[in-house]
Amino acid sequence: MKTLKFRIYDKHKNQLENLASSVNFVWNYVNELGLKYLQRHQKFLSAYDLNEYTTGANTELGLHSQTVQAINETHVKSRKQFKKVKLNWRTNNPKAKRKSLGWIPFKKSAIKLLKTYQTNKSALKSKLQLSLAKGQKLIITVFDQYDLSKYAINTCEIVQDNRGHWYACVTVKDYPKQSCGTKSVGLDLGCKDSVTASDGNTLTTKFTHKYAQQLAKAQRANKKKQVKAIHAKIKNSRLNAIHQFTSKLVKDNALIVVGKLKSNSFTSTKLAKSVYDAGWFELKRQLEYKCKYAGCLYEEVSEKFTTQTCSHCLTVSDSSPKGRAGLGIRVWTCSACNTTHDRDVNAAKNILRIGRDTLAVGSPSL
Repeated sequence: MKTLKFRIYDKHKNQLENLASSVNFVWNYVNELGLKYLQRHQKFLSAYDLNEYTTGANTELGLHSQTVQAINETHVKSRKQFKKVKLNWRTNNPKAKRKSLGWIPFKKSAIKLLKTYQTNKSALKSKLQLSLAKGQKLIITVFDQYDLSKYAINTCEIVQDNRGHWYACVTVKDYPKQSCGTKSVGLDLGCKDSVTASDGNTLTTKFTHKYAQQLAKAQRANKKKQVKAIHAKIKNSRLNAIHQFTSKLVKDNALIVVGKLKSNSFTSTKLAKSVYDAGWFELKRQLEYKCKYAGCLYEEVSEKFTTQTCSHCLTVSDSSPKGRAGLGIRVWTCSACNTTHDRDVNAAKNILRIGRDTLAVGSPSL
C-alpha cells in the first residue's frame, strides 16, 4: 500500500470548505459525546458505538455515510494514540485563534476515477468522483504526476495546508516496489552538512538561511500571505532534497546505518536553528519506511566516540577532535597510524562498522 498526494484545483475550494465544516461538526459531536459517556459510565465509546449515535447525520450534513464512519474511527484511533479523554476542538472559522486545517476522509466505495487525460506534452490531469449524501456526487480535478489510472484506489483523504490549498491523499494498491542495492553505507548527522555518508556523499538543507532575507523583508512589511508562501517554499525544498537523497540511498544500498542523534538535545542551544533546518527526523522517517518497502536493512546505532575513533586503526588518539573545543576541527590526522580523516566521513565509517557488528553479534564493538 502506498499513499500518493495530488494537488486539487482551486476552483473546488468553496465546496471542500463546506464539506470540511460538516466533518468538523461530526468530530466535535463525537468528541463531546465520548467525554460525557465516560463521565457517566466510566468507559469509552468504541467506533462501532459512535456509528450508532451518528446514524442519519450524513443526510443532514451532506456527507457520505462511510465518511462519517471514517471520522468516528479516526477519532477513536487518535484518542488512543495520544492517550486523551477529549481531543482538540475543530473549527474552520478564519477568525478563530486556532483554526483547524480542512480534512475530509473517504472510503473505497465512495471514490471513483472517472478519467485521466493529458493537457500538454508532460502534464496529466485526473477527475475523481466522490460520493456524498442522497446520491449526490462531487467531481474534483487534480494534477496527476503519477498517472492514477495505473493503480487500484483504496482510500482518499482530502486535506488542506496552511495556505488554503487542497490536496487529495490517495492510498493505492499494486504500487511498484523499489529494489535496493548491494552496498552498505553509514550516515553521520550534522549541522554544517545535514548528512555525511561513509562514501563521501553529503546532503545540505540550509534553505532557511537561503531565504532568510526574503522572509525578514516580508515579515517587516507584514505581508502574511507572502510569509506563508516563503515558509512553504522552505519546507517543500527541504522535503524534496531529502526525498531525492534517501531514494538514492535505498536504491544503491542493502544496509543503511544511522547514528542515534536526538534533535531535542540541541533545541535550547545556539544550534537550534541549524538543527531545525537539518531535518534529521524527516530524514530518518523517510529512510525507515523506504527501507521497509524496498527490503533494505535500516539500523540506528549509538554514535558515541565515532568522531574520536580512527576508522583505520580503531584507536582514540591524542590528535582526534574532542568535546566542544574540537567542533571546529574538520580534518585531522591520527597520531597512531598517520591516516588523515575528514571528521564527518570518519564518523560515518565508524557508524557503519558498529552497525555491521551489531547485526553480526548483537552488540557494538565500541
